[in-house]
Amino acid sequence: MSDSLLIVLAQLNPTVGDIAGNCALIRAARGEAAEAGADLIVFSELFITGYPPEDLILKPS
Repeated sequence: MSDSLLIVLAQLNPTVGDIAGNCALIRAARGEAAEAGADLIVFSELFITGYPPEDLILKPS
């Protein structure tokens, strides 16, 4: 067992409301991080929905 931990910080630009597209970005970043031997990958807050989510929250049904 290794005494090190490789953490990857994903610096990506999510699109507000494009959940499928943002998840595709996550999958691509996960693949790259795995190839680099990452133990953990970290995404920004609210990455899946995009930030800020007010457009989605306040959108009429």
